[in-house]
Amino acid sequence: MSDDDARPADTRRLPTLDKTPDTADEAARSGPGDAPAGSDEDDGTGRFWSARRVPAAVVALLLLAAAGLLLYDVAAVRADRPAMAWRRRLAHELATRPLDNPWVLGAAALAVVLGIWLIVLALTPGLRQVLPMRRTAPGIRAGLDRSAAALVLRDRAMEVAGVQSVRMKVGRRKAKAHAVSHFRELDEVRADLDVSLGEGLRQLGLAHPLRLTVHVRRPKKG
Repeated sequence: MSDDDARPADTRRLPTLDKTPDTADEAARSGPGDAPAGSDEDDGTGRFWSARRVPAAVVALLLLAAAGLLLYDVAAVRADRPAMAWRRRLAHELATRPLDNPWVLGAAALAVVLGIWLIVLALTPGLRQVLPMRRTAPGIRAGLDRSAAALVLRDRAMEVAGVQSVRMKVGRRKAKAHAVSHFRELDEVRADLDVSLGEGLRQLGLAHPLRLTVHVRRPKKG
């Protein structure tokens, strides 16, 4: 008789369920845009990443063309044919030109600039025009275009009494309103705009609250 059968019924070992999902399985089920609970991405606070399709396509095409041309020339040399003139000229220039030559320095500087540009594109999110919104459902992220946010806030500002025109600018961290008031006291109009635009910013549901700045002036004479 085994040890499990010898135990009383009330102390028998019961099977347990591990509620912690396997890390590999969870990573396989989650997409590239999903993030674990508790992270910044879970609240939709992170910026949207650009796909960078145009730079990636240009770099891929250039590398493919250069590799294909070099491979063709190497195969031609292996087939007892003369190398292309451009490769002979390039080999001659590399062998004879000193390192402090202006053309060599210029080509090296250009390569450094292009490399830094590609690194910056790879490490920065891009999509500066899209403001991340608060996440209200798991696995779903939403963003609001800055021009659309400025249009919504401008419509709210135009509803304030005394406002003749409004120029609204929405950035990544600030929202600025430049209003023209043709009647009422400027302080009263400014206070009403602060309340109206502040409520409008809250209703936008942005992940990062924007700092509001309001300027009110009289219309120019003449």
